[in-house]
Amino acid sequence: IWIVNLALSNATLGIWSAWAKVRNRAYILGNTSIDGRPFGYHARGLQVLLARLVVVAFLAGAYVVSLVSPVVSGIVGVLVLLAMPWLINRGLRFNAVMTSWSTVRFGFRGSYWPGLVVFVVYPFLSIVSLGLFLPYATRATKRYTIGGHRLGVSDFTFTSGMAPFWFAFFQVVACIVAGILVLVAIGAAGIAIFSGQMEFPPAHSAWMTVVLLVALFALFPFSMLYAAFLRNAIYAGTTLENGHRFHSAISPALYVWIIVSNAAAVACSLGMLLPWARIRMARYLCARTWLIPAGSLDDIIDEARSRETAVGDAWMDLDGIDVGAAV
Repeated sequence: IWIVNLALSNATLGIWSAWAKVRNRAYILGNTSIDGRPFGYHARGLQVLLARLVVVAFLAGAYVVSLVSPVVSGIVGVLVLLAMPWLINRGLRFNAVMTSWSTVRFGFRGSYWPGLVVFVVYPFLSIVSLGLFLPYATRATKRYTIGGHRLGVSDFTFTSGMAPFWFAFFQVVACIVAGILVLVAIGAAGIAIFSGQMEFPPAHSAWMTVVLLVALFALFPFSMLYAAFLRNAIYAGTTLENGHRFHSAISPALYVWIIVSNAAAVACSLGMLLPWARIRMARYLCARTWLIPAGSLDDIIDEARSRETAVGDAWMDLDGIDVGAAV
């Protein structure tokens, strides 16, 4: 699948990448199951391509208009920012309705104003607060995205206190502080070795540049560490209608190791090991994730299907557009 997608994407100057995304997602979900009941992905490549063309045309038009003057550029920037919640909601809705489990489709019922708060206002507050608002923003985002999803007609809910989010936040902050101290020590030692003195001579600024670059690259695994710490708490706080619960038991350290080692393997193989890396991560996450039903799985399916209609299925095929938003 990967080799064919790569060849056709190159041959068509990227146009095939829309179909490639559908084939990749359909393969992964088609081989993922709960108690033998598989997931499915039902999007079509043309839907993804048309949605991408719409988004590209919108952004290109916004860029051209912004060249008129700085004032117009600022107005266009604000308009693009205000459009983001709508685009993200559409992407979440598309990916949800095009995904199924045991032939029952998922759905998403987000709205613009709550989306504006969690996708625009809260990230801004997280930045101006130097990250202190991040735990609140993360919980609010998860409550909005998870609570907006449903399986058939059965709604998901997310309830969790702030303790897991603060725990994850301070764990990562502690790791970052420790990493900074180590990098500072390495930088100082390098300067001392090269110059013979514990000073910072301009001639050795290249050494410090290397240290700073290492620090920047280190932020990536730290962000993954934050996500890993939260994943278990997020699944623990998620329920499906009528008491069906979820459980996740990933190891944050192992999760980050898989990401880093996957990236190294892909880089060293010039991309040839990318399919292996994706399957490796998918297998680990699936093996450490559980559904804890309040009754039989047949009851879950029957509940989800109880009020489904053919009109609803048709709407699923017509309504959503894919803008690349991840669920």
